[in-house]
Amino acid sequence: MTAIAADAGPQWVNDLMDALGAPGAGLAIALENLFPPLPSEVILPLAGFAASSGRTSLLAVLLWTTAGSVIGALALYGVGALLGRDRTVAMAARLPLVKVSDIERTEAWFLRHGTKAVFFGRMIPIFRSLISVPAGVERMRLPVFLGLTTLGSAIWNTAFVLAGYFLGANWHQVTDIVSAYSKVVLAAAALAVVAFAGVRLLRRAERGAGNCATSHDQAAPARSPHAPSS
Repeated sequence: MTAIAADAGPQWVNDLMDALGAPGAGLAIALENLFPPLPSEVILPLAGFAASSGRTSLLAVLLWTTAGSVIGALALYGVGALLGRDRTVAMAARLPLVKVSDIERTEAWFLRHGTKAVFFGRMIPIFRSLISVPAGVERMRLPVFLGLTTLGSAIWNTAFVLAGYFLGANWHQVTDIVSAYSKVVLAAAALAVVAFAGVRLLRRAERGAGNCATSHDQAAPARSPHAPSS
């Protein structure tokens, strides 16, 4: 196989595809699921570019990258299943500003909307990997999980592989666009976390002030109705 130019993308991805072809792209995507900071928006268009250059088959790239997504998601599902609900709740309850009631509400939400979350979550950076963990914790039926993960991942992967395939040497334009999309998603997530923490701290402060006022009222001596005023 002809080597992909070193400046065409991350060297380790180039090395994998040079050595293994389409399976190398699948392995890179499996690792991206396990380590979300690894950029699927770089790996997939680069694999499409490799296919457009005749270095590998387009169909093979699509099949192997989707298989890699499913394998990585299945590994994270296993992590969630091994942790289990009780252990996950116990761990999360130790986090600052997190209540067991918050976890229970999240669990109830996932039980109602888990199938949508798993499917559409495959198209959201960071979340696309992490959604597998609660699916495992809640023991979503494995055939359902695998079906939704395969379909959602196939849509995401196909869009980016084909973009790289048709853009050819300009495949990096896809990365620039999705990088902006990822930043918006991360900024929205950060704002949500800050808002959650702010509301929780405000409620705690109000509750503390209310408790102090109650304690002060209880501690103050009652004045006799016949006592002379000063």
